[in-house]
Amino acid sequence: HTGEGIVKARVKWTENASFVAESGSGHAIVIDGPPEIGGRNLGPRPMELLLMGVGACSAVDVTLILEKSRQAVTDCWVELEADRAETDPKVFTAIRMKFVVTGRKLTESVVRRAVELSADKYCSASIMMSRAGAAVTHSYEIREAA
Repeated sequence: HTGEGIVKARVKWTENASFVAESGSGHAIVIDGPPEIGGRNLGPRPMELLLMGVGACSAVDVTLILEKSRQAVTDCWVELEADRAETDPKVFTAIRMKFVVTGRKLTESVVRRAVELSADKYCSASIMMSRAGAAVTHSYEIREAA
């Protein structure tokens, strides 16, 4: 997530169901559809990319909060699952996010608070999904670093 007021991107059709998306910050990714609509499976589907963006936005928050809280984090990832509506528009109806945080002597209450702050205050992507009607849930698991 960024603190910018305007976020820009450009999505250009390449062939069939394949597109190249370019971010305003100068990065590109191939997005493609499934073979049944003419895609060649060259990149994530648009809705997968949306879900990945939600996870990345929240993971940035959680890791920054934990580092600022002087937690000895050695690894962090978020596993995401989303349910989609049966009929068009096939919006996300539920998003489940599970953070797995590894570190040395992590304080459970600090990890819980980092996840809560991301969910309730900082993660613009997951909060936007929630406001749009998706039931967004957050959980976490703490693992001790080897």
